[in-house]
Amino acid sequence: MKASILSLCFFSMGLLSAFAQTNPPATNSTSAEQEIITLSKDKWQWMADKNVDKLTALFDEKSMFVHMGGSWGKSRELEVIKSGNIWYKKASVYATTFNMIGNTAILLSDIDLVAVVGGNEVTNPFMVTEVYVKENGKWTMGQLSFSRLMRPVKN
Repeated sequence: MKASILSLCFFSMGLLSAFAQTNPPATNSTSAEQEIITLSKDKWQWMADKNVDKLTALFDEKSMFVHMGGSWGKSRELEVIKSGNIWYKKASVYATTFNMIGNTAILLSDIDLVAVVGGNEVTNPFMVTEVYVKENGKWTMGQLSFSRLMRPVKN
């Protein structure tokens, strides 16, 4: 009897081992999370540098942008950055929250943003929502929103 139970245990372990080896690994959200956080960090630098070439490739054609002063699409956002109407000088990111829904990544970031708007330098605390979509192996930004926070500026 003990031999039968022992044989059954070894058979079960072998079967489980074989099954585990034939199944593809689960999707690693940590990899996507790190990819999006890095992409977001790069985006802030490109915005500070007014690098519209990199931003043109990142922003989806249907992307939307929401600011304290209005909302608009990709071409207007690129025009605002290129002209310097809004110069995103420095974004200090304090915390981020990441979620994946299918091929869509949502990143919420608590930031202080130093910007030049209409020739005046201002610093505002924001919760920034970034939405990225992965199609054909490439991430593009679909949406960027700034929500002003009631907390004082940290930096």
